Amino acid sequence: MNATKLIPAVLVLMQAVSSVYAASFDVRAYGAKGDRKTNDQKAIQAALDACAKAGGGTVYFPAGDYLSGSLRIPSRITLHIDSGATLYVSTDAKDYKTTGRGQLLVAQKAEHIAIVGAGCIHGQGTADYGRGKGQKEPPAFRTGILLFEDCRNILIRDITILYSDSWTLHFRRCDNVTVDGVTIRNNYYRANSDGIDPNSCRNVRISNCHIVAGDDCIVLKATEPYPCENVVVTNCTLETIATALKLGTESRGDFRNIHFSNCTIRNSPVGIGFYMKDGATMERVTFSNISIESSTPTLHSVYPIFMDIEKRHKDSKIGRIRDITFRDIQIASGYGSLLQGMPESPLENLTLDSITIRVDQAYDQSRRNKHVGGNRTYKDERDTLYTRRPSYLTLAHVRGLWMNNIRVAVAPEAFAKFERSAVSLHEISDATVRGVFRSPAGAGRSLPVIALENCRDTVVAECFAPAGTPALAGLRGPRTANVRLRNNLLGDGVRETSATADAAKSMVKN
Repeated sequence: MNATKLIPAVLVLMQAVSSVYAASFDVRAYGAKGDRKTNDQKAIQAALDACAKAGGGTVYFPAGDYLSGSLRIPSRITLHIDSGATLYVSTDAKDYKTTGRGQLLVAQKAEHIAIVGAGCIHGQGTADYGRGKGQKEPPAFRTGILLFEDCRNILIRDITILYSDSWTLHFRRCDNVTVDGVTIRNNYYRANSDGIDPNSCRNVRISNCHIVAGDDCIVLKATEPYPCENVVVTNCTLETIATALKLGTESRGDFRNIHFSNCTIRNSPVGIGFYMKDGATMERVTFSNISIESSTPTLHSVYPIFMDIEKRHKDSKIGRIRDITFRDIQIASGYGSLLQGMPESPLENLTLDSITIRVDQAYDQSRRNKHVGGNRTYKDERDTLYTRRPSYLTLAHVRGLWMNNIRVAVAPEAFAKFERSAVSLHEISDATVRGVFRSPAGAGRSLPVIALENCRDTVVAECFAPAGTPALAGLRGPRTANVRLRNNLLGDGVRETSATADAAKSMVKN
């Protein structure tokens, strides 16, 4: 066969193959009523099974209100929920026996699955539960929207999801997952209604999503000893009563190569949270161009940024957090951030670059506890040891710190009510602190711009303390040693350092 005859033959074959995968199976053709009164579960599953038997294609939901229990999604299936179509989650436990799972959409060891369209999935978890003044006892049966386990090549795009009762999108041990342009609006006061949970997944991309949740918005987990790695999150807007961008608490597997960028976080007690409890390693994680608003004065564990290593139980292994970067972070909050390691496992190689903190109204931190973020049976003194320090950025137990261009702007009335340092460092080694500035100066007050306790091998350079500031750097602690101050700009009458008696013999060099 010559080339001119071969080309049309190839085109015919390609069209034949594509027609199989483009085959459309309308759920109404399989008996779905779309009236929200009839349970359409059997009809929808029949359309899914017919599509799979044909080798794949699209299961189509035209405009209507479809009620369904759990559905098993085979490989090579696209669910297209069209504009005007809403898929309602049944709240009857009997409708979940076929899959043995409590989610509407269930897939196991499947591949090439897509859920797309301008339509809606409604979880019917509208009532308050477990937050504020809402219901305290858990519902008798709780559902989620999606659980995909051991699946590959997944796409969720443009769908709107409302009022998931519990975890909305749960991916477990999946590879190559894309979630793009998805809107999730759950009840802000319904506990456990997470947004997106990649759990021990690889190669995940989450972008252009808007999420309101009664629990964590985007949370990476490792409930089993499998890594969560190669994850990119970008261009998302987030709001939650818990943590907006979270790693942990379940950390039985490693977290690595994870990047968050261009996200807006508002009305959230914790903007960014690391919760290391189960002995793995979190490493090579970056946050850039993130805006955080934390203004929830009724809570006592508010942190724009929170990072913690602890043991979940007395016999738990101790984990590690290392090679973490925060860059171009804008914070509006009356509470300070806390990043702390353990004496046995300090945070390693931590970078904070170009962080702006604006405080219009300060809140009392004197009763603040560590944000635990999950279940545990073991506690230590760090639950409160550093949480209540008078500072807007407190770091403890860090080895290898680069801090640059930290600007803290406090409204005069807020500063008068709660005097705080810009930065407070405790048990830090191998650190460079540059370009720290606090406004107002703090005339007549006692706290320095930078507080250092038991810090060693540390350089404080090119920081600014205007006239009226008591001191640029305040040193304390018997383990303070080899602190160098270089090229700092001081206003008239400002001391470069102040030192308590236990730190007076430390090596302070200019």
